[in-house]
Parts: sequence; C-alpha cells; structure tokens
Amino acid sequence: MMADKIRIGILGYGNLGKGVELAVRQNPDMELAAFFTRRAPESLKTQSPNVPVYNVKDIVSKKDDIDVMILCGGSATDLPVQSPEYAKYFNIVDSFDTHAKIPEHFANVDASAKEGGKVAFISVGWDPGMFSLQRLLGNCILPEGKDYTFWGRGVSQGHSDAIRRIEGVKDGKQYTVPVEAALERVRAGENPELTTREKHTRECYVVAEEGADLARIENEIKTMPNYFADYDTTVTFITQEELNRDHAGIPHGGFVIRTGKTGADTKQMIEYKLTLGSNPEFTSSVIVAYARAAYKMAQEGITGAKTVFDVAPAYLSPKTPEELRKELL
Repeated sequence: MMADKIRIGILGYGNLGKGVELAVRQNPDMELAAFFTRRAPESLKTQSPNVPVYNVKDIVSKKDDIDVMILCGGSATDLPVQSPEYAKYFNIVDSFDTHAKIPEHFANVDASAKEGGKVAFISVGWDPGMFSLQRLLGNCILPEGKDYTFWGRGVSQGHSDAIRRIEGVKDGKQYTVPVEAALERVRAGENPELTTREKHTRECYVVAEEGADLARIENEIKTMPNYFADYDTTVTFITQEELNRDHAGIPHGGFVIRTGKTGADTKQMIEYKLTLGSNPEFTSSVIVAYARAAYKMAQEGITGAKTVFDVAPAYLSPKTPEELRKELL
C-alpha cells in the first residue's frame, strides 16, 4: 500500500546531504522525516527547521519512521561501512563511486539487504549512474563500436583536496578539462585510441602560504602519482580573494559517446552530455529519483542490492504508467 508521502531520511549533512534536502522539496510525493549526524544534533543548522535531527547512534530506533534512508557519506571510508550496516534496517540509496570496488561493495550490501528484507541501491549519481546507463545503452544498440567518456570542464573535489594537502598550500581548486581536439576526433568517427594525457588536462588554482616555495609546490603537484603525473597540468597561483570570487562553485559535467557502425559500415554515434552548475546538487537529484524506485520496489517485496541497471525507468517517476505513455512516450 502506497503511503501519502515517501518518508526520506538523510544520513550526513555535507554538500550531498544539503543537495538531497533541496531535491526532496521538489518532489511533492516525498517528505523529509529526519536528519542523522555524527555531530551533536543541536549543532546542525539545516534549511528544514521543522525536521528533527538525531545522532547516528539513534538511527536504528527510527527504522519504522523512514521509508528510504539516503546515505550521504564519502566512498573512501563512510559508505563501505554504513551501507552494509544500514541496509539491514532500511531501504537505502548510496552514491559509492570507487569504480574498481563496486563489485565488492555490491556483494557486501546485497547480503545485508537480503538479510533485512530491504532494497538497497548503490552507486547512484551521474558517474557511476547516468553515465553508466548511457554506456550500457550504447553497447546494446551499437555492439560493434567504442566507448568514450570525457569529464569536465569541472571541479574535481578529490584532486582539489590532494592539492590542499601539500605543504605550503593554504587553499586550492582543480578543474578537469576535456581536450577539445580529442573530442572532435571522436565526434568525427575516427575511433581513435586515446591515452589519458590526450583526453584531459588539469588546471590547478593555488593559494600559497606566505613565503612558501612556489616552484616546489608546482613540481609536487605536476609529479603527483595517480592525480597529476599522467596529465598536462597547469598551476596558477592566485590570492584567497581571487579563489573565493572566481572559483566558489562546484560545477562539473561531461560526455559519454558511443561510436559504431551498422549495415554496410554506416557510421553511427550516440552522445550524452551533462552541464552541471552544481555537481552535488545534481547527484542528489538523481539519488532522490532512485529513492522513489527503491520505495516502489520494496512495496512489491523485492529485496537485495540494486544498481541503476536493475530498475525500469518508470519506477523513477511519480507519474502513473498511463500518464507516462500519454505525455512522454
């Protein structure tokens, strides 16, 4: 039986949690039921003063008050622990984005969700998430072809954090930028083999501490393994005021392209593009749509871990099947 409104819980109130709070407001079939935090609840200043805030240690006691719990922690240390733990008690959605560890994470969450009789969506967002769906569709429609994913122009939060950890750096932001020439070669149907360096460049804007060795900082950034060493990287030193004024947002986006051939070597191309003014707010909007799907699937008695590949698009919509056929098909 469908409730009047889907009751959403939010665990974690960083950029993603704040985005989920905004997204729920845009969906009339949902309501925020509670926030959960590791901080002192009274210290959390949300934009929803009428919604209660609890410490995470009280979360299980609220399991009957929440239809879907959205986990807004990080993929490095939070979600590998939280998702399997809370999938025993709640239908959940997380945004786990460490691609190489998704199979392991899925298995851990699946076991817990099945034990608790719950639905648990993992790795929901735009990559993994919406980009994953486009790659799947492209492979199905053009089986003889090649995939290309370009990210940016946008702020990489992980790379920005890596810059800020360098000695002598006060603040910094890093942008991932697609190489236009590489994009054009793909769009022209050349099917090029592209190296990491040929696909993206990295732009770093750095606020150095007074008296810091700028040459050393620049060298440390450009030679940092796993982050910058494999890319053409530019480092620009600016003031804190310039950073605050010109680089305050968290924009991002990118392209998924599938090129292929059909019939007598007919060239075909599928391109999906995102241009995001706020990476976390868009990610949150995707998550909230999948929270609706989690709720609907739970109502049908479905259990276990799921990904964006496992849900019919109609489950994401508040509209009836009749409305969807009439308005969008």
